[in-house]
Amino acid sequence: MAGNDAEFIAVVNDTDPKNGGKSYALKITGNNHAQMLGKRIGDVVDGLFVGEGDKTLSGYKLEITGGSDKTGTPMRRDLEGGNRQSILVTQSTGYKGQVIVHKKKGGAEKRFRYKPDGLRKRRNFRGNTITQDTRQINLRVVESGKKSLDTILAAEAEEASE
Repeated sequence: MAGNDAEFIAVVNDTDPKNGGKSYALKITGNNHAQMLGKRIGDVVDGLFVGEGDKTLSGYKLEITGGSDKTGTPMRRDLEGGNRQSILVTQSTGYKGQVIVHKKKGGAEKRFRYKPDGLRKRRNFRGNTITQDTRQINLRVVESGKKSLDTILAAEAEEASE
């Protein structure tokens, strides 16, 4: 693959309560992109592979918690492989289990949401393995490095604003 296709967007969630649970978006390209292929949801990866240049998260350990593909289809932990699958699901990851009903009352249309018991729908999901089709990877900080995420990524935010 060439150009922009060979990159992931890593959304890193800082689990430290002092930082208020902020999330940061970083790019994974080049050799680091190849290191992430084949990893599964639940695997712990080194922060060295996340970010570009001096903005890598060296010293951090990150757990893969999910992601989505180029069409926005979410990944599920319980589906093996990296291909798209259509499964019958109840309210869970990737499906809220709501029905929207439109009713006309006095000329105005009202929308109601309700969750009927036992409602199941067939939805498309991506398996739990990271492939070339994956575009976003969600990561959670398991082990922090010497510097906080704020200080590592603050310079990037200042550069973008100039």
